Amino acid sequence: MSDIQDSEASQPREPKPGSPAPELRPGAGAASQGQGSVPPVVPAAPIEPVAAPAAVTAAPLETASAVPPHPAQPAAQPHAIPHSPLPPPSHHSTEAPWAQTWNLLMARFRALSDKAGRRVMHRTLKIGVSARIFHPESGAKGLRSKTLQYLEESIAQWVMSRDVLVFMIPTVNTNGLVHPSNIRLRDYAKNLDGLVLQGGADVSPQSYAQAATRPEWSGDRVRDMYELELLHEFIEAGKPVLGICRGCQLINVAFGGTLYQDIATDVPTAIPHVNDMYDSNYHELAFPPGSTLAQLVSTERAIVNSIHHQAVRDVGRDLSVEAVSGPDQIVEAIRYRKAPFVMGLQWHPEFHRAGGAELLDCTPILDSFLRAARETRF
Repeated sequence: MSDIQDSEASQPREPKPGSPAPELRPGAGAASQGQGSVPPVVPAAPIEPVAAPAAVTAAPLETASAVPPHPAQPAAQPHAIPHSPLPPPSHHSTEAPWAQTWNLLMARFRALSDKAGRRVMHRTLKIGVSARIFHPESGAKGLRSKTLQYLEESIAQWVMSRDVLVFMIPTVNTNGLVHPSNIRLRDYAKNLDGLVLQGGADVSPQSYAQAATRPEWSGDRVRDMYELELLHEFIEAGKPVLGICRGCQLINVAFGGTLYQDIATDVPTAIPHVNDMYDSNYHELAFPPGSTLAQLVSTERAIVNSIHHQAVRDVGRDLSVEAVSGPDQIVEAIRYRKAPFVMGLQWHPEFHRAGGAELLDCTPILDSFLRAARETRF
């Protein structure tokens, strides 16, 4: 080995800036002098601290403080609260203030609309019933000398049994000289939820362009005109209509149909549809194929009362026959096909419960009528 190499080997190297001083082991100099082949001891490079993994940095403060910080990062301060990003704003940062205001107003409007809708759906139904009319008697005094409009108790109580309000709809006279009024039948159709046409006097043959074959069958033309207008207004308003006995006949006439003025005279083979037993006179009912009424009452045959001497003869346009009298095929129920619920029943369902368990339960018919009233009240 040359002197230059010996000289360099004997001289200690300058430590790098920031590096720790080399450790001098005993006997190192003697070994270099005695053998000359042993290289000088080179100090090991300083160990760079390794950054803690992500799992460590997320550890609690007392655990993270034991890990030496990375040289490029400042040491963690004791009891320092780790930084967490703020939640995003409720509205987009670029959304204009007027847009935020509009969204709030629309949300408020929807809430109010839902609340109003719930109130409407839970509001008690208001059902109108057409009036029976008593015309003044010649030479009579007191009430019999006045025009009376009245409602039969049984039909009102039958409808009210489903917890609805019942209102009798009087005739109107916008041209009256004594008590003029601007109220029209259209106003009743607008403010009520459904219409029941109750029974009573015969339908006048004049209402279906015929002449009465006997004076006692001339009917009540005044009531016909009033109820035909009432029926038209409720159908125009989209409200359901249920016709009882005379009401069934009137629905048929309203759509161009005709009537038997007297069943016993016009159909001699027919069974008695009215007699001295009044509402205790019964007969069997049958349903034609495809009858929606049969599906409604869930039966194929039934027993109903019979208190009428007139009946549907020629069925009006857009009407379907829903039930007939079993023995003689006299029409007992009709339905208007172009409306959600416009149906006529020739019998009196309001008398059935008192008549006995063998009579047809007509509650499903009433419930279907009232359900249609709820669905079309808007």
